[in-house]
Amino acid sequence: MAIDELKCSCCIAGGGPAGLMLGYLLARAGVDVIVLEKHADFLRDFRGDTIHPSTLEVMVELGLIERFLQLPHHRASALYTFVGQHRIQMVELKHLPVQYPFVALMPQWDFLNFLAAEGAKYPGFRVMMSAEAEDLIYDGSKVIGARGQAEGKPFQVWANLVVAADGRGSVLRQRAGLKVRDLGAPIDVLWFKLPRRESDGDELAAHVQPGRIIVQLNRDSYWQCAFIIPKGGVEDLKAKGLPAFRAAVGQVLSIEDERLEQLTSWDDIKLLTVMVNRLDTWYRDGFLAIGDAAHAMSPVGGVGVNLAIQDAVAAANILHHALAAGDRHISPTLLANVQRRRLWPTRVLQAMQVGAHKNLIKAALDSSETAEDFLPMPFRVMRRFPILRRIPGRIVGLGIRLEHVARSIRDQQRVSSQN
Repeated sequence: MAIDELKCSCCIAGGGPAGLMLGYLLARAGVDVIVLEKHADFLRDFRGDTIHPSTLEVMVELGLIERFLQLPHHRASALYTFVGQHRIQMVELKHLPVQYPFVALMPQWDFLNFLAAEGAKYPGFRVMMSAEAEDLIYDGSKVIGARGQAEGKPFQVWANLVVAADGRGSVLRQRAGLKVRDLGAPIDVLWFKLPRRESDGDELAAHVQPGRIIVQLNRDSYWQCAFIIPKGGVEDLKAKGLPAFRAAVGQVLSIEDERLEQLTSWDDIKLLTVMVNRLDTWYRDGFLAIGDAAHAMSPVGGVGVNLAIQDAVAAANILHHALAAGDRHISPTLLANVQRRRLWPTRVLQAMQVGAHKNLIKAALDSSETAEDFLPMPFRVMRRFPILRRIPGRIVGLGIRLEHVARSIRDQQRVSSQN
């Protein structure tokens, strides 16, 4: 069988937020880019739906924000937690020093389709759908490309740099021989949908009771729900039966049986195994990992997507000059600079997530108190001192180190508009 032979300056494996944003930024800077996406479309239920102010600021800097916000979305300027009968605002975003101080709730496939369409306006941008990267191509110890299958047909892409943005189960980081450090996660998530009514409101909220936690995301006609369970606890739930699960959901959400009956089988409820890990080294000669391929994040705070976007911005800022110049050897020093720039924010956020797992989520799941008596200390503090909501607001909204798109990449929009 003939092998498709392709060439580009940068080959990116993975059409998620990190991969498409990096591909867009590099193409805008004049780099020839191929993005490999193993699926035929972007319709993945497990993709995060929260576009935080840090990502909205990137869209502002790129001149894309007006078109982007024309897409259907909901805006949340605060995040609430319902603990028993208590309604507590845990995160406040309105104070953030940005133009759009809110979380945009948008199905991620709309976000990815938007990035792909904007990238297609640049001649150096190409997305190959149904194209799965399976291995790296080496010249000695240097990575010089990637190979895989596209609709059953083998292909090879020769590139000055290969970027793994293929998620927490990254095949290419394994092929690169990079070591993963597991930080542990004591929880998993069950993911399911329930019909939504206008009378429900549209708040982005977590519902916490002793032994049970459910997070709701508004997707217009339905709620996307995340039922947090102890690690490995799904079989115990299944053993109790689907009616018992529906009853538990109904008790936490105060929702009527009619809607709960939409969960007709366990096939309607998907298990998301939670991981928190990161690579000790994100690169080798000719190769770089970013996003979940470099650091898998917990769903806590919904920061994973936006951290991945920040990785992409930092990588584009540091690498675009060398790639646009056609350098066949991208210095490992430049690749190390990407890791150095993004490692500290990653470590801080992961430490916070691990702390939340142990001191808040696991404590709630293990609690035997009644709902009336249950109100963990962090919730008590937030209720008593409202100004403290700004601290998690800053972290959730903007992250630990906010990246700005390099002026040399931003200015390409002006050049493009004049031609």
